[in-house]
Amino acid sequence: MTAETGPRLDVEVATAAVSAADPVMAEFVRRAGPYESRFGEGDYFGSLARSIVFQQLAGRAASAILGRVVEAVGGRLTPEAVLATNPESLRAAGLSAAKAAAVIDLATKASDGTVPLDGIDAFEDEEIINRLTAVRGIGRWTAEMFLLFELRRPDVWPVDDYGVRNGYGLIYGLPELIKPRDLRAAGDRFRPYRSLVAWYCWQAVRMARGQMIVPDSKAADA
Repeated sequence: MTAETGPRLDVEVATAAVSAADPVMAEFVRRAGPYESRFGEGDYFGSLARSIVFQQLAGRAASAILGRVVEAVGGRLTPEAVLATNPESLRAAGLSAAKAAAVIDLATKASDGTVPLDGIDAFEDEEIINRLTAVRGIGRWTAEMFLLFELRRPDVWPVDDYGVRNGYGLIYGLPELIKPRDLRAAGDRFRPYRSLVAWYCWQAVRMARGQMIVPDSKAADA
């Protein structure tokens, strides 16, 4: 364990460091504009349970199922509420057998201390990943997203994420999708602020899809 609270992303410091580390990334940061991201609200169990529910489902359908699950457990997703609910009620809410088992496993491990959500911010990144991936239905990617958006850790580098790989290639004009091992090495120069770089890789994909407005006319004409 480290200090009581782990490091949090300082956007201003991270942006300056990332821009100084590489001129190509610096230019893309200028084009894409300031880092803006939604973070969680501190409901760690609810966030992880939601990630399980949403796996392999379209957003609208997953949201509907999540609403029914919340109703089934009494109005709020907590380990205690899940463990007090009949598994068949979770199935009736729309969860598959595998997802119901995964949510129950998460609640069990949160209750027995395997995943100590009340104090998880005191652990280092890899320890958090190891504990979370001990839960049925939670893989490394889900754990990395938890670190990035719930705990706001500054140096998360999800090299298996297709959007990050694709966006990195768009920023650097690569002829083909970069392999995870190559992306891992390429990210070393951005330590300890790779979370910010991952976010800008996702922004590159959004820009390519026309899902965001480039902030100035010069960039728009580029």
